[in-house]
Amino acid sequence: MKRLPVISVLALLLSVSMVDCSKKGGEEYDELYDTTNIVGSVKYIDTLPPGTPLVHPGGLNVTEDFARIDAAIKAKNETILAGLAKLEANSHADSNYNPNPVAKLIRGGKSREEPEPDNYSRAFNDVAAAYQLALRWKISGRDGYARKSIQILNAWAATCKQLSGDPNVFLAAGFYGYQFALAGELMRDYQNWDPKDFKAYQDWMLTVFYPRNHDFLVNHNGSCIDHYWANWDLGNIASVMAIGILTDRRELYNEAVNYLQRGAGNGNIRKAIYYVHKEQGLAQLQESGRDQGHATLVIAMLATICEIAWHQGDDFYGFNDNMFLKASEYNAKYNIAMEDVPWKPYDYKDCDTTIVHSQISEAERGEVRPIYTMIYNHYVKRKGLTAPYTLIGVNRTYPEGGGGDYGPNSGGFDQLGFGTLLYTRP
Repeated sequence: MKRLPVISVLALLLSVSMVDCSKKGGEEYDELYDTTNIVGSVKYIDTLPPGTPLVHPGGLNVTEDFARIDAAIKAKNETILAGLAKLEANSHADSNYNPNPVAKLIRGGKSREEPEPDNYSRAFNDVAAAYQLALRWKISGRDGYARKSIQILNAWAATCKQLSGDPNVFLAAGFYGYQFALAGELMRDYQNWDPKDFKAYQDWMLTVFYPRNHDFLVNHNGSCIDHYWANWDLGNIASVMAIGILTDRRELYNEAVNYLQRGAGNGNIRKAIYYVHKEQGLAQLQESGRDQGHATLVIAMLATICEIAWHQGDDFYGFNDNMFLKASEYNAKYNIAMEDVPWKPYDYKDCDTTIVHSQISEAERGEVRPIYTMIYNHYVKRKGLTAPYTLIGVNRTYPEGGGGDYGPNSGGFDQLGFGTLLYTRP
């Protein structure tokens, strides 16, 4: 992979660190690299000036979604009812759930940086519960679900003062940051969330999570720019984007949008999606030669980012000729259909060491995540395109669940899920 000249890297990092900037869009020549197999100018997405209002609710789930779900439930739509049953059966969606906030959230404990042990499972369980309870309130209108979701969110904002750990702390900042922000955004129109508590929650996201997100995207923990895999960036991009929406900070949202297009790290969408195999209509991921668990997580995180941005009027789904659709098809063809896919050798440049990925990794092949329904329904139902392998993923994971349905470890909680219920469209 061609490296950026030092001046270009510094310029890109500076552009991300200036959160009050607003970049211009349109077609521009881009010197980042040509490994995506897209030759010529790149059409970037405009950002709007700081102070421009953001759309609310404007996270993963918006008013139109719940109106559609309500109509489908009344019509006794079997697919939506199956998705709803999956949500109702999850123990995290129970109004008797008890939160377990911690003062110091640790991921990467028992280390030089943090001698105390990990406790981050409390965060990913509690935020899954807050999100799922918010969904149940939105769908049923029952106040008890809303009160419990708010109890969880308020408890964390009042208790958790810092994030700690070895470099894995940046994973906690990204993955739990974006999920807490989205849960808060989903509950922002609950009339009984005390305005003082909501403001305290917004401040908590800005002071505890965002500084870690921003620092990682600018400094990458002091490492060389290619050291951290795409998912490290993507989690932090999603968190900055979601926190910007939750807190009405357009400059934060712009920061995320700009990094996704122009950032120097592997979370840049054209580095996360490494190469487009044009003749096959497939796109290889930066992590495809690493293992399929992480490669599939790239799909999950890009889908999350694309859907959030879509609700703010930004079409990253369509970026560079729907390259994300091609990536989803590549991932589903290899992991769900279990068919062969084309391969372009990838040089993972870990600072002074280069590791050549000469073939796709078979490690964790068949990885299943609740990710395909969101992607399929955008490209096929919203846009009228075809996604045959993504459809196989939809059918294989039907009905999609969420945190708690895919094992007790963090990987089962990295995405919020419930796509069958939330994203199925007529």
